[in-house]
Amino acid sequence: MATSETRRFLAIYLNDHLAGAAAGVDLARRTAHARRNSAGADRLERLAADIAADRGALLTIMRSLDMPVRRYKSVATWAAEKVARLKLNGRLRSRSPLSDLVELEALRLAVEGKAAGWRTLLSLVDREPALDAERLRTLLDRAEAQITILEELRVRAVEEAFGDRTVRAATAATP
Repeated sequence: MATSETRRFLAIYLNDHLAGAAAGVDLARRTAHARRNSAGADRLERLAADIAADRGALLTIMRSLDMPVRRYKSVATWAAEKVARLKLNGRLRSRSPLSDLVELEALRLAVEGKAAGWRTLLSLVDREPALDAERLRTLLDRAEAQITILEELRVRAVEEAFGDRTVRAATAATP
């Protein structure tokens, strides 16, 4: 069983991930909506739904651990995500191809963070009996599949933004 300080740290950690998940869900939905008429739109729609389901899974895990939900963190992160939309991407009145690229990169980073969170929770299974290792492995596998999809879409966005097909070959050669 974890000490009270360790549980307090875990509650902070999970609330930070929950706040990130709220912003990630919003970004995933917005990205899917913005690219609804593009190649890969169906994959983005499914991805957005999966990211929302993952946030729900995190809430369920927090309840099973009897961890408090600090909504103010999610609200602050939601507001920061809205402010981040104000960045200039070379166009004032319409979306730029850079918007797609930056959003896909941000989503990829968010999902990488989520995967790290699932790995952290897996490392705590022996100390926290309420954690379900099989469920966490399933969530980690899903995050890794999401990373693969986002990388494929990111490469396509690079090609669209910069008109360069060599990025696919360069990315494939990277270990």
